Amino acid sequence: MIGLSTAAEVRAAEDVLLAAGREGALMQRAATGLAVVCLRLLGRAHGARVTLLVGAGNNGGDALFAGAQLAARGARVTAVLFDADRAHPAGLAALRRAGGRVTGPEGPDGLDRADLVLDGIVGIGGRGGLRTEAARLAERAATGPGLTVAVDVPSGVDADTGAVEGAAFAAVHTVTFGAVKPGLVVGEGRGYAGTVHLVDIGLAPHLAPARAHQLTDADVAAHLEPPGPTDDKYSRGVVGVVAGSAVYPGAAVLCTGAALRTRPGLVRYAGTAADGVRAAWPEAIVTDGRPGDAGRVQAWVAGPGMGTDDDARSVLAEVLATDLPVVVDADALTMAAREPDLVRGRTAPTVLTPHDREFERFGVPVGGDRISSARRLAADLGAVVLLKGDATVVAAPDGTAFVNATGTSDLATAGSGDVLSGVLGSLLAAGTPAAETAAAAAHLHGRAGQIAAARGPILASDLVRVLPDTVGRVRGGGDALLGHSGA
Repeated sequence: MIGLSTAAEVRAAEDVLLAAGREGALMQRAATGLAVVCLRLLGRAHGARVTLLVGAGNNGGDALFAGAQLAARGARVTAVLFDADRAHPAGLAALRRAGGRVTGPEGPDGLDRADLVLDGIVGIGGRGGLRTEAARLAERAATGPGLTVAVDVPSGVDADTGAVEGAAFAAVHTVTFGAVKPGLVVGEGRGYAGTVHLVDIGLAPHLAPARAHQLTDADVAAHLEPPGPTDDKYSRGVVGVVAGSAVYPGAAVLCTGAALRTRPGLVRYAGTAADGVRAAWPEAIVTDGRPGDAGRVQAWVAGPGMGTDDDARSVLAEVLATDLPVVVDADALTMAAREPDLVRGRTAPTVLTPHDREFERFGVPVGGDRISSARRLAADLGAVVLLKGDATVVAAPDGTAFVNATGTSDLATAGSGDVLSGVLGSLLAAGTPAAETAAAAAHLHGRAGQIAAARGPILASDLVRVLPDTVGRVRGGGDALLGHSGA
């Protein structure tokens, strides 16, 4: 599990080391890690053209010291100083000793021929978009030939929220120090950060326990343990599905299929699309009556394609009145937004799975801070909130949060959410904590999307088909966590 630490938490940990007189050691460790990643990305040092975009303060100092190490290995390094009077003096001296060139924003910057551009304009304390000169050079770097690398966080990206308010540096790689910052993996910031490389600078013993995390394949594998010799269909988890209708039978088929193909021993369907589910999935136990007639279940999924009329509202209320975990999705979200008390106050776990428009029906704007918004709604309703998006956010009522690291834009297809709900219901039936279980479902769903999309554009039914392969890969160790690496 990867902890996500805010700028304030990172600074507090740094302060402990600075108080012990380790200021120079911290910067040198960061700069060395940064240089190592840059060398790995370049594939060589001698003759490589590197441009540093350098602002005031320690972020610029990290870039200058790393540039000095690259220059000492034979790279042709040019530092563009946005404020020469406030550039880090020791870093600037080191670069000059190593043979690096120094210029201003109007001088020859080498961007048109650079092999690598290092963004050291603004650090984790930066707020708002880049100023005019910095924005101009950041845009040239983005359209130029050089590989773009951000120091700690792309300039113009809020390190805590991922919000981008104006121009920002578009990095293909970000080398971050001490801990992964939330703004690198959520919101618009995720798109500007590219692949994130974490450099250990000795902060870990001094960091406060993280309240937000990302799961790895190994974490999710713990939710997907294969059956043992004493297991039977009841001990593996029984999922009840209330989804679909005469108008939207496909939602029932997709949701039920995803639940069957994830991990449960048994899936019971109770809805108005019974004929379609029987035809598609003979393995499911299909009931033509209400949820109370379905038999014993250990978790419910309610909402996809079920409609929002009085009959649907009655069925949803019946499911939410149980003492079982419930996934509330799609049409059920619409009804819960009209009557939040259907959810508020439940003693059993409830997981809401809205996209942005569904989320805002509950009266809470998403805004630029997706983690805080999800936390607010979760606390208000006493439910786990899974806020779908490019980086899905899961928040629990106690403030615990997860940001998903898997997925692909190809998942923006009709029925994809129905599949996610089926996966989530299947995992939730195992009785594990709801917030981490929801994060595991989002991770697995994203992995399925990546596997399916490798062959081209996908349909939601493709996700259902690749789920067994996805489960097998995650159980077997899977791939490294997408978007992250060690340095």
